[in-house]
Amino acid sequence: VFFHNALPFVGFGFLDNAIMIAAGTQIELSIGVVLGISTMAGKHYQIQNRFFLFSCCSSLAGYVEALASRLGLSIPDLTPKQADMWQTRLSAHLGKAIGVTIGCILGMFPLLFFGEEEEKLEEK
Repeated sequence: VFFHNALPFVGFGFLDNAIMIAAGTQIELSIGVVLGISTMAGKHYQIQNRFFLFSCCSSLAGYVEALASRLGLSIPDLTPKQADMWQTRLSAHLGKAIGVTIGCILGMFPLLFFGEEEEKLEEK
């Protein structure tokens, strides 16, 4: 039950964080420069865009689950009584929480590419 719930959320967390970092930074840099807004105003605008991007990433969750089922992740064969046990529900929630945490950590890979650009801007 834990792995059945964790694996799709690893994929979702990865896609969500990677897309939000890459697209959010580009939106902030392009609109912030054009409008000449401060960093704080840019961060506020970026937060608003993250809600939009999150809704886009949420639509990808179905594709991640379909991919997980194609990879052989089958639904646990539980009786209705077993599915209603508190241990099963706890395992499912922990799987989702830990899966999305691991996915978000893995999805931070775009940050590896932003360090050099920021150092060049600071030097100017």
